[in-house]
Amino acid sequence: MRILITGATGFLGRTLCVALAEAGHELVPLGSRQADLTRPDALQPWSRQRFDQIYHLAAWTQAGDFCLRHPAEQWLRNQAINTHMLQWWHAHQPQAKLIAMGTSCAYPPELPHVEENYLQGRPTESLLAYAMTKRMLYVGLLALAQQYGLKYLCLVPSTLYGPAYHMDGRQMHFIFDLIRKILRGKLYGEEVVLWGDGEQRREVVWLDDFVRITLRLASSVDNELINIGAGEEHTIRKFAAMICEHVGYPLDRVRFDTQRYVGARSKYLQIGKLNRLLGPMERMPLARGLELTIDWFLREREVLLPAPGIGACVA
Repeated sequence: MRILITGATGFLGRTLCVALAEAGHELVPLGSRQADLTRPDALQPWSRQRFDQIYHLAAWTQAGDFCLRHPAEQWLRNQAINTHMLQWWHAHQPQAKLIAMGTSCAYPPELPHVEENYLQGRPTESLLAYAMTKRMLYVGLLALAQQYGLKYLCLVPSTLYGPAYHMDGRQMHFIFDLIRKILRGKLYGEEVVLWGDGEQRREVVWLDDFVRITLRLASSVDNELINIGAGEEHTIRKFAAMICEHVGYPLDRVRFDTQRYVGARSKYLQIGKLNRLLGPMERMPLARGLELTIDWFLREREVLLPAPGIGACVA
């Protein structure tokens, strides 16, 4: 198949492109330098080519408190990105199946995170603008499928983790931030301060597991919204304890700052629908996945863990 991928230079995009290429597909991978999707004509150079699938991964966001500090920009940029993609898909690639990424923060915190609730209630206030752009992306998929018969798949991922995360200085998702802080405490004696009381709950999905599941769904399921989670969640304190055990750092030296921003108290996706569609699946064990990710941090310590007083290089 011929496949176009937006967001191809990101954490997920790079691994997805490798898997698609290894499966024998012909790829057109696009990052923001090749196609600035905030511009309405960004995809015009590829309009006359014919694609069988389009993976739409591009989004303007970061982890941490980024959404809290950039709500207007999040709305304007992501609405433009998604609208321009949907318009181009409809006008020039209606034969292609569009596989798009949703977000777990679109779910209202008071309801179970099951697919039927994706458009219900109000998302967490600090994440509202970004969450609503992802909801609107899904509504666009529904509308184009209903009126024009286009085929889509919308996947809602939990936090993805593994080696080869972003090394460009952006804010890190919680699991990478925990590893970074605890390793700096171990290597340089810095105080380890984690945000919140440690009881907020999260889940993580090994990146290669997510890609493998995505490819199976993309080849077999049409016009569905599907959660891809780990099937289990843990407290931030539990994640910190597992990291501390692997690196040899005392957990009792970790301080929890209850005055700092923590986002949603729980981000756990129910995956009954996924299990019904694909059946039992082997997953990377959490302890092993954390070990491999920590080992990658140490291999890249000059960039990710520069000594105090030494600026990090930007890849």
